[in-house]
Amino acid sequence: MPMQRLLKTVAFDPEAAELLISAFDAAWNVLRISGSTLGGDDMANITREVLAERIIAMGRRGERDRQCLVTDALIHVANHDVLSRDWPTAANK
Repeated sequence: MPMQRLLKTVAFDPEAAELLISAFDAAWNVLRISGSTLGGDDMANITREVLAERIIAMGRRGERDRQCLVTDALIHVANHDVLSRDWPTAANK
């Protein structure tokens, strides 16, 4: 799991680590349940990695509001070049 691996590389107190893991799980569930292609099997690994990296980065900046972490991570994933460049556009449909 990307969160567990990445959390080993930075120092967070147990409460903050639990919050970040919870935010990651919530963001991943939103993508998975939404039916987004980002939650599909072919994109799951990279999507989870990008989510985890973003949530940890926000945590390192001091963000501790779970909903802000989730929302920011989802926006970041939606705008992430590696993920979005292969999405079909209206012109490609």
